[in-house]
Amino acid sequence: MKKILISRRAFTTGAMASSGVMAACSNGVGSLGPETIDARVSATLAEMYRKYPNTLDLAQKSNGMLVMPLVTEAGLGFGGAYGRGALVIDEVTVDYYSMIKGSGGLQIGAQQFAHVLFFMTEDALSNFRRSPGWAAGADLEYVISDQGDGLAAETTTALAPILAVIFARAGIRIGATLEGTKYTRIIP
Repeated sequence: MKKILISRRAFTTGAMASSGVMAACSNGVGSLGPETIDARVSATLAEMYRKYPNTLDLAQKSNGMLVMPLVTEAGLGFGGAYGRGALVIDEVTVDYYSMIKGSGGLQIGAQQFAHVLFFMTEDALSNFRRSPGWAAGADLEYVISDQGDGLAAETTTALAPILAVIFARAGIRIGATLEGTKYTRIIP
């Protein structure tokens, strides 16, 4: 088995190139403030309900939803993702959040997608809101497949504390997952 050694210079160059790719793929929410985020959240929810009507039932049963209207993900060896969105409770925006994700390994390409996290229990929502930087992990269950084929809300997923819907993918990167993604409350 051949070992691959990467020098510090190669690692630093790769990391800088990856962050440059991420900057070039900016999602444009930044300086326009909460009005832009709110408009994008509304449009994202409308599109999700239109494309996946069963998500309306999930929204009504949930204690809150974190809506990330536009996440940009890119990678060339090292990769990352960034997006901004809002926490919606009872159809009202209560907080704004950013998400960031880093990754390494065999990867190349870029994509953009939207995602919504449904907090199905009050405890899951409270834990998310109390956390200074919540990371998506094992307590997250996907209800729309990675291919975006359709809603898969089975009995097991209906009991999960947090459900995720990833949709509206565009780009040339395979797959979209939220494992290792960190969400942080922001003031836009």
